Amino acid sequence: MKLYAGAALSVERVGVALEVRLHRDPCNEIGTAMLADLERVAELVRHPRDARCLLFYSDRRGFCAGADLRELHQGITERRRTGERLGRVGRRLARPLIRHEVSRFLDRVHRVFDTFDTTPLLTIAITHGPVFGGGFELALTADIIVAESSSRFCFPELRLGIIPGFGGIPRLERDLGNAVVRDLLLTGRSLGAKRAHAVGLVSQLVGRGKGLAAARSLAKAHARFDPSTVRHAKAFLKPLPVERLAAEKRLFTKMVTDPTVLAALTKFVEDEGIRPYL
Repeated sequence: MKLYAGAALSVERVGVALEVRLHRDPCNEIGTAMLADLERVAELVRHPRDARCLLFYSDRRGFCAGADLRELHQGITERRRTGERLGRVGRRLARPLIRHEVSRFLDRVHRVFDTFDTTPLLTIAITHGPVFGGGFELALTADIIVAESSSRFCFPELRLGIIPGFGGIPRLERDLGNAVVRDLLLTGRSLGAKRAHAVGLVSQLVGRGKGLAAARSLAKAHARFDPSTVRHAKAFLKPLPVERLAAEKRLFTKMVTDPTVLAALTKFVEDEGIRPYL
């Protein structure tokens, strides 16, 4: 039964699960359109009725390539141009205005991601292809990641002069050792599905096209457990790193107005070849 159909995703009730299908071209980038739809999903999650599980998967060329960098570039550029037109006072106000708008956007993202992270529902991310940046951060909100063999996990943000801003560092710190976190963040290298499974990031490794069936099997098995027991177990197993999440948001907001960020974003959007994150 279809519960919601949006521009970037749709939600269907299948058995005990709410299944979220990401379908925004080219690779489910998280901008205003995707975020608005994710907010609708979060509302369904807050009032799940008798649903027991939440599944995220994609029918595009990958799970999610990250934040919508073109949209971010456009927003920063427009605010800077407005400041230039207004003269010295405008130039002085442009930077705090950009930070304010970015902070508001991040607040919305974190409210949604924290909802997915802390829901009593069993949450499963089914990944394939690129799981980069914000897409990686979305997957990290899940209790279980089922990775198809084509999955590649990466934080490319340092190439843009920023850090992950959707909660990726605190959630990865919670789930893995710091050596893996530092390697991913400070080198920008990606982890293939086999390596991600070996280090404990991925719970289940499956072949191409088999992720959704595997996740549905997990959901069916999980539904046998008492909901109250699951709620207590999840709260104990998976505490929300509130202070670290807040610190990450502050640092991202501070860094985003650095000139190196705009230069890197401009290079990205002007690239006429295959997009760098793919």
